[in-house]
Amino acid sequence: MFRNAVQLFEIFGFKLKVDPSWLLIAALIVWSLSTSYFPGIFPGRSSTLYIVLGIVAMLGMFTSLILHELSHSLVARSYGLKIGGITLFIFGGVAELEEEPHDPKSEFQIAIAGPLMSLFLSALFYGLAHLAATGTEIGLVGAVFGYLGLINLVLAVFNMVPAFPLDGGRVLRAAIWHVTQDLMRATRISSRIGTGFGLFLMLTGALAVFSGGGIGGFWQILIGFFILNASTGSYQNLRVKAALRGKTARSLMSERVHTVDPDTLISSLVDDVMLRHGVSFVPVISGEKLLGYVDAAGVRSVDKQEQAVRRVAEILVPADPDNTVQPSIPLNAVFKQMAASSRRKLMVAEGMHLVGVISLSDLMQHLALERELGTAP
Repeated sequence: MFRNAVQLFEIFGFKLKVDPSWLLIAALIVWSLSTSYFPGIFPGRSSTLYIVLGIVAMLGMFTSLILHELSHSLVARSYGLKIGGITLFIFGGVAELEEEPHDPKSEFQIAIAGPLMSLFLSALFYGLAHLAATGTEIGLVGAVFGYLGLINLVLAVFNMVPAFPLDGGRVLRAAIWHVTQDLMRATRISSRIGTGFGLFLMLTGALAVFSGGGIGGFWQILIGFFILNASTGSYQNLRVKAALRGKTARSLMSERVHTVDPDTLISSLVDDVMLRHGVSFVPVISGEKLLGYVDAAGVRSVDKQEQAVRRVAEILVPADPDNTVQPSIPLNAVFKQMAASSRRKLMVAEGMHLVGVISLSDLMQHLALERELGTAP
């Protein structure tokens, strides 16, 4: 999901990453605080002071988001769930669960942990703001603490809106799951509410823009669009996982695979294999040993005039764990590997022996057929 995210450090064994989009929101926060919030509280001070206060408050918000997501991650790990990491991006932060919670209780406790942390931080910062005040004067430190108390309260309240995939939506899903004992049904209902909330934000944001609301309305539209896509995407991903559960790469792979020798001329590869059989992905075999593959991108990297004298070995992509899977690997893992690497085809091999090729189109056709037959969840 966040392929451009940069890892900063690890905390309690979780990789903390920041997507470049976070820099935009960080800059907007500093700009807003230094040009409006702090000048309104402390008029007549230097712009340098306002910028410094804005940066400090932004870093405090950064830390608050980390603690919010860290709470989700620690509770999830206590239930044995794998966490891909914590990523901050333009709309806040996300703890990347690699699998669904196992029961409604774990779903509820994982979901509620973040808002509870934000409420705790809000109370803590408001308390510190009160301690930092001298008489009726709030002071610079008190103003920063007051802002952090407010922003954590807003974070807790907004996240508890019962719209999936917000924390409140996950709490709602846990409740429906507990009553119905059906995760798919619970996800469908909560994601529809999330879709409705996203559309509501987009509509009211558009009205705000046309009414002169400015950047606030545009921001509301963006948040609504994110929630809309995240809610529908989460439900579709769960449907895919359910449809592929219990199946392995062997069950969907193509066993009739056109291969090529590494000493074959590239022109022969194109004419005799790719064009003749209508394939753009060709495994490379030497005897019985799988060496890797060649594809259309590799062919295009060689001038057409040189293809008659250059060999397949020169454009070979070596076989490695990123482009090869074992026949026994679950299809869910195959789908995840394709999504993570943006690969549309993977070689299926036992050791260094090729047994087939599996493609994203194989998975999609299988899912489409299951839905047509009414066997998909």
